[in-house]
Amino acid sequence: MIVCHCTQISDRDIHAAIDWMRMSDPQTIITPGKIYHALGKRADCGGCMPLFLDTMRACDKLGVAPPILRTRTDSKKDASHEGRRQSHRIPERRTAL
Repeated sequence: MIVCHCTQISDRDIHAAIDWMRMSDPQTIITPGKIYHALGKRADCGGCMPLFLDTMRACDKLGVAPPILRTRTDSKKDASHEGRRQSHRIPERRTAL
């Protein structure tokens, strides 16, 4: 399956690059940039990146994934204040006339 239409990278190319990198250095952290470099290509528009990352995650030899490849956990989903303190608004003060 073609993953990146701009550079004609298939899922087999990604798996082959991961296998090659893992055989040459078992401790290396494999990133999308390293895969593009191993294939002699560079990212063009970036539209393929979600599928590219999913294809990387599906590879058994990927090993320990760097933070960009880990699945998201919405631990702050309940925080509706967007990281601000609860009292982020200026209080309305009424002055006596």
